Amino acid sequence: MAKERIQKIIAKAGIASRRKAETFITDGRVRVNGKLVTELGTKADLKHDNITVEGYGRLNPEPLVYILLHKPIHVISTAHDPEGRATVLEVIEKTRAMGKRSYEGELPRIYPVGRLDFDAEGLILLTNDGDFANQMTHPRYHVPRTYAVRIGGTPDDRALERMRRGVRLQNPDGSFTRPTAPAEVQITKRGSSNAWLEMTIFEGRNHQIKRMCLAIGQTVNRLIRTDFGGVEIGEMQPGAWRFLTPDEVHGLKNWKKGVSK
Repeated sequence: MAKERIQKIIAKAGIASRRKAETFITDGRVRVNGKLVTELGTKADLKHDNITVEGYGRLNPEPLVYILLHKPIHVISTAHDPEGRATVLEVIEKTRAMGKRSYEGELPRIYPVGRLDFDAEGLILLTNDGDFANQMTHPRYHVPRTYAVRIGGTPDDRALERMRRGVRLQNPDGSFTRPTAPAEVQITKRGSSNAWLEMTIFEGRNHQIKRMCLAIGQTVNRLIRTDFGGVEIGEMQPGAWRFLTPDEVHGLKNWKKGVSK
């Protein structure tokens, strides 16, 4: 195993983000082979070096894990919730994976990739690969996310075109953001009092789908993420989860500017 920057090793272990790991180092909480390390450029090899982080103990080499979970509604997308609400990790701990395992043994420390609203449901990824998580959430990669969205009315063609081209989102203080990136939006089902939309966005702003719909005067009353970077939730039921296939991981890791190679 080649030597890597220590903050990268810590992030891969799932203890913290790379930025937080840098803080651990500069705060004097990291030791390599018993020696205090405070320089961010320091490298090590987890296979041969003894790396410890104050408060977490020794880091151990762990398999990289990539999981797809169908998050149920009213489950929070964090590892721990101070308010005591159910978390995505608790859902995984209480159930068994569908299909083939990608390795033997207990799951390492994993965490969700990005967020999915508490009152939303659908596809969310979890991993212990910090580089992968950063890439999937970084705006420059434009990894697409597709949602089934039920709204309380039926928008006209003009409103749909506004969302496709980009709309300004209103902030809590009444100000407005820059326009959203172009999106793919179409009506998939019409009802007497509501409609279902399929929306694909290429960025991940806070509550973006709901705020885009509000921008055209529509309220979201159900939100389901169905696809992330070409990986589909399919027929999986809420609470079910599985390991990503090697091809799925490869496709996501090689997503460049909206094109999976």
